Parts: sequence; structure tokens; C-alpha cells
Amino acid sequence: MTALTLNSAIVQELTRLCPGGVRRDVPLALVSRWRIGGLADVVVEPCSVSQLCALRAFTAREGLASVVIGDTSNLLFSDDGLRVVCFHIGGRMSALQIEETQVTAEAGLWVPYFARRLQQAGLTGAEHVCGIPGTLGGLICMNGGSQRKGIGSSVVNVTAVTATGEAATLYREECGFAYRTSVFQGNGAVIAAAQLQFAQASDPGTIRREMLGILRDRSRKFPRKQPNCGSVFKSNPAMYAEIGPPGAAIERLGFKGYRIGGAMVSVHHANFFVNAGKARATDMLRLIQQVGDAVFQTTGHRMESEVQFVTPAGKIHSAYVSGI
Repeated sequence: MTALTLNSAIVQELTRLCPGGVRRDVPLALVSRWRIGGLADVVVEPCSVSQLCALRAFTAREGLASVVIGDTSNLLFSDDGLRVVCFHIGGRMSALQIEETQVTAEAGLWVPYFARRLQQAGLTGAEHVCGIPGTLGGLICMNGGSQRKGIGSSVVNVTAVTATGEAATLYREECGFAYRTSVFQGNGAVIAAAQLQFAQASDPGTIRREMLGILRDRSRKFPRKQPNCGSVFKSNPAMYAEIGPPGAAIERLGFKGYRIGGAMVSVHHANFFVNAGKARATDMLRLIQQVGDAVFQTTGHRMESEVQFVTPAGKIHSAYVSGI
């Protein structure tokens, strides 16, 4: 695949395949939850699984590199922007259907809304995701959750679109769900939709009360007013048993409030790094590197980054690589 050579013929075909869903010269700082990033040459937001298939088939035929984003809750974009086709799975692809205890949803569905709709239907099992910003596709890809839980345990099957535009159905046992990971992080396929199974609550009121408690706890502990991407480092079971979660280790080293340029370790929670004003991607990468190396040097535990860095060529890799 080659980087995008943006010309009228390419844009015209993308627009034909995705009417009303193509934007040019998009400031990624307006897309990113961190409010960081340069210009994206073109952003395409499909509105159906079939449209996504057609778009990916086109980029494959033309040999065009591409990258897929959702709500960007674990992404850091380069200051130099994106020179490839950027597919945005968002609100145009967010259908939801609930039939008794089975739920069918598209990948662009916003997770807090998803959790609220299940609560209103009296279904239990999604309470732990109610405060997680992001799309359902991203949540499934990361096997996200809270309270040491993951959404993968509720998945029946996932509809994914390959790099060449074919739709495939993978059942839960084929998805490789483990702590904060799945096969979708490395197989090149894009999650388009999923079927999930939940349980009917004996007392629907308990679901609402639990969700309100989770939201209050998150509001108390996590920064809400400054742009952030949630937890920067994953919890490591061995480190957790000996020292505690990443935030505790980072706070113990005195990093709360520490900043490089506009990137700062939150004073509310040390595993949340915030844009304290005009932060650049280079600031955030240096901050992640310094903090991760300091924790390893002090504790002997290597932390893995939840944040992924997106290069201008659309390559996605960990925002932290231990240099020690």
C-alpha cells in the first residue's frame, strides 16, 4: 500500500461510494479526544457495513493506504497529520436493535448511550462500560471495560470487514479476547457490527443504581474538563499485586502535575495525561516515555501503553517503547 496521492478522481470515487460522508483537510485536533494532531487529507465516514466493504475494496484495488478510527479514545495523532485515507466509524454507523436479551449494534455506536439503552431495557452485564467514552467497535477491539471486566464476555459474534472489502463473521471463541486485547488489533480487519448477549435483571433498578455509582466514582477520580484519552498505561497483574495499578506507581514517583510543553500528568489521576494547553504530539510522546521509563527503573515492571500513536503514513504502534 502507498501513501495517498490526493487527486480529484480519488475524491470523486470516494464521494460516489460514500455520499455526504467525505471531508477534506480535516484538523485532527478537532477529532482527537486529546485535541492534538495536524491535518488529515481526507476523512471518510461510511453509513453501513456494505458501504464500508465497498470503500475498503476500492482502496485495496487502488493500492491506497488507509487507517480506521472511531472515537479516538486511545489514539494520539501526529503533529504532521495524516496523508492516507482515514475511515471514521462514527455516528453515521450506529444502529442498535434490542430483542429480548440479544443486542445487535453497529460499531460507531457511542458506548455510554449503548449502556444506557441496555439499562432502560432492563438488561444487565454492560454496567461496567457506562462511563467509557468511545465507540462500540473500539471497545470490542480493545476488549474494553472497567472493574477488571471486558466486553468480550458478552459478545456472541462480530462482523468485520477485511482490508480487501470482504465481510466476515467471527464468533466469540475466534476473537481471541484476553485482557484489553483481541485478534482485531493485528489482523487488519475493521469491526463493523456485533451481536451481544446479556441477561434480564431481576430488579432493573439495581442496574441504574450501579451505573450511577460508577459514574460518580469516575467523576470523582478522573479529569473531566481537560482533554485526555483515558488511561495511558495498561494494568499489569504482576505489578498490580506488588505495587498497585499504574496510577499509584506514577503518583508515588511524584509525577502528578508534571508537564512537558502542554502535556501534563493529571493532578486528579496519575494514569491520565491531559492537554493542559496547546500540547503537541511530540510533547505527549516524550511525557509517556519519561514516565514509563521512570516506573520501570524504580519498580522493575514494564508498563504497556494503552495509547496508540498514528503516524502520517497511517501506521499505528504503541505510544511507549521502553528505552531501558
